[in-house]
Amino acid sequence: MKSGKMLLGLISGAAAGAALGLLFAPKKGADTRKAISDSSNEAIEGTKGKFNEFSDSLSHKVDALKNKTKASLSSSKADQKAHEAKAEIHNMKAS
Repeated sequence: MKSGKMLLGLISGAAAGAALGLLFAPKKGADTRKAISDSSNEAIEGTKGKFNEFSDSLSHKVDALKNKTKASLSSSKADQKAHEAKAEIHNMKAS
């Protein structure tokens, strides 16, 4: 969770810096407002993308854990190997 907080801090800091830079730039008000709006939209889209990546990674980690649990509880060797293989696939996707 530390990396998520750090990423959020970096993104919000960059957005605040960009907004302040635009506010103090010698441009017309309409140009400045448009630039702020564009920067905000870019920051929102970037944050959504990072959130989706994080969510997908978390989902794969949960699936890997489920398959490892099923493998340890499985009675037959074939089922156990199948669940272990699924767990490894999800671990690779989560990385």
